Amino acid sequence: MPSLTRKIGARSATALVIANMIGTGVFTSLGFQLADTTNTVSILLLWCLGGAIALAGAFSYAELGAAFRRSGGEYHYLSQLYHPLVGYLSGWVSLTVGFAAPVALAAMAMAAYLAKSVPVSTTGMATAVIVLVTVIHSVSIRRSSRFQLATTALKVLLILGFVALGLVLPPAVSNALDWSASWQQEIMLPAFAVSLVYVTYAYSGWNAAAYIVDEIRQPARNLPRALILGTLLVTVLYVLLQGVFLRQAGLAELTGKVEVGQVVATQLFGQTGGDWVSLAIALFLVSSISAMVWVGPRVSLVMAEDHRFWQFLRQQNRHGIPVRALWFQSGLSILLVWTGTFEEVLLYCGFILQLFAMLAVLGTFLLRRKQIAMPYQNPTHPWLPALFILASLWILGFLLWEQPEESLFGLANLAVGWITYRISSKQWL
Repeated sequence: MPSLTRKIGARSATALVIANMIGTGVFTSLGFQLADTTNTVSILLLWCLGGAIALAGAFSYAELGAAFRRSGGEYHYLSQLYHPLVGYLSGWVSLTVGFAAPVALAAMAMAAYLAKSVPVSTTGMATAVIVLVTVIHSVSIRRSSRFQLATTALKVLLILGFVALGLVLPPAVSNALDWSASWQQEIMLPAFAVSLVYVTYAYSGWNAAAYIVDEIRQPARNLPRALILGTLLVTVLYVLLQGVFLRQAGLAELTGKVEVGQVVATQLFGQTGGDWVSLAIALFLVSSISAMVWVGPRVSLVMAEDHRFWQFLRQQNRHGIPVRALWFQSGLSILLVWTGTFEEVLLYCGFILQLFAMLAVLGTFLLRRKQIAMPYQNPTHPWLPALFILASLWILGFLLWEQPEESLFGLANLAVGWITYRISSKQWL
């Protein structure tokens, strides 16, 4: 465990949460929502609900992290609350693809955005970014903290600047704003619920700081601050961004478009605006890659401490950095970049990752039943945890219905994890 001098405070932990949450989703999903949901109140309500669900998870994970002061996130929580096998399977998904695939996806997306203005090889650039960020995080927790703070601050400042300009500059003559009463009918339609599923994806990452509890000073105080404050700040930014998009572009210009940010930037600044937004999103993704490279190996390290099968990942440098786990994850990410299979992997694991998050939140009810000491108690219990569980059940049902093959492949991945668990514990049937 890192010494106190090597630990981070609430500010760095909050930056980690914000960096994990803000990705390309907020700049791309509005166009698809507008296909069936066009009222401004409906759209803003979608993003507020998504923030509320993320906040419900943040409150619950703050409670769990303060009660079980060990890094690893769901791996450790589920092992303690249910059974070591349940925790192991959660950690298996995180270790093999849960972080490696999103890192690969973000690196490729960053390279693709850069390629619009700079002639680069997307595969080579993605690989170089992963290696560079991994090198930075291989030194010390202090170096990781400083790099994360700097890249996250840049991300937030760029978004705030975009929002400020979008609110100050005159709105488009024919924009997509619609404040009529039609929202009352829209929120009852199936399309509204489907859109909410995709909005919750844009909010993913709210639990980032819970994976590095060992590296946070006074976790009972600083972990709740980081999770809750980070989620609240991102929610405000997300809602403001949607308002700016609707204010500065027309419905026909936005509907069905993936690059909503570029459409609005072109409306605001002309043709060069889209290029600048591409560069800004590329910079955003450096922060996201950094956060996942930092967080993911901590799950691997905790699993290596508990299971023989992963002992080769236990090595740490003199500053407490799990260097083998760090490079193991980055190696998997680079492999996914070069094989181009990460998008399929993400689809396979989306169902499973949501399932484990729901089990973790459900575990807050077990905390009370088992009378486990809770240095931090969720003031919204049981209402917000219940909201998260209900939303998760809806998402799981939607994924099973819409993506049955991918969801079943995710379950198949758990079967492989179960085999490695048996090997590790030498408990053969």
